[in-house]
Amino acid sequence: MTRLHDAELAAAFDRAAHGYDTLVAANPGYHAHLRRSARRLGLGRSPEGLRVLDLGCGTGASTAALAAVLPGAEITAVDASAGMLERARAKRWPGCVTFVHASAEDLTGAGAGAGSGGDDRTGAGSGNGGQGGTGGPDDGGTGAGIATGTGAGTATGTGTATGTGAGIGTGTGAAVSGPFDAVFAAYLFRNVTDPDAVLARVHGLLAPGGRLAAHEYTLSGRWAHRALWTAVSRGLVLPVATALGDGPLYRHLWRSVVEFDTAAAFTDRVRAAGFDRVRALPLPGWQTGITHTVVARRADRPAGPR
Repeated sequence: MTRLHDAELAAAFDRAAHGYDTLVAANPGYHAHLRRSARRLGLGRSPEGLRVLDLGCGTGASTAALAAVLPGAEITAVDASAGMLERARAKRWPGCVTFVHASAEDLTGAGAGAGSGGDDRTGAGSGNGGQGGTGGPDDGGTGAGIATGTGAGTATGTGTATGTGAGIGTGTGAAVSGPFDAVFAAYLFRNVTDPDAVLARVHGLLAPGGRLAAHEYTLSGRWAHRALWTAVSRGLVLPVATALGDGPLYRHLWRSVVEFDTAAAFTDRVRAAGFDRVRALPLPGWQTGITHTVVARRADRPAGPR
């Protein structure tokens, strides 16, 4: 089986959105690990007013982690899958969370137009509680906006909404406006066709000295960790996903991990994109040696070719 890419991968996530939260909830420590990676951004104890980009937000688990760890921060959550975003938006969020439908490859850097769509923030915020964490989205909120479309420019729309969401924008020009104080990317980089190009876009969207945390399946390079990942995938993840009708996506998941950078290779890739203070920090439990938080800071020098 070959790996999925671009529109084909986004469509697979659309189809899998209905069962995605069920599958990740069966992963011990999934939400706690996301919160740990969010804390590793090192944004301090007074995050209110900071701007954070959640790149590849899926159904909102990473967004919930950021909202729990960084209460009051302005969070822009982006994903290429409309189905995953619909699941995310149906949950309860604080008013400082906005969702944007765009692929990571289509983000254009600090000069991109605003993508938050309409400005009606009066949604009731009813619906399912946010995932993972306490004192964050689980406690309620007013709902979040969503803009749809890809590419540079400004999203347009009336922005009216009721119920769980507010500020729905539509249009072909949805994009993200920097600069951001931090970018959080969970399980993103091994799923993009050109990770170097996406790193360059992230670099352009960050303020000088801005932080990056990539929470990613990046194997240590040891045979035992690769074998454990394969055993878990084939013995647990794939049978459950196949029963839910999502086998192709999770076969892609297994292959994308074993074919992607090791933790050391990914830190080199991030450093070459113009970041410094790059470190790969392991996560605890069964994912030790399988999943890492790669943290970095935008350096003063511009990003260069790898």
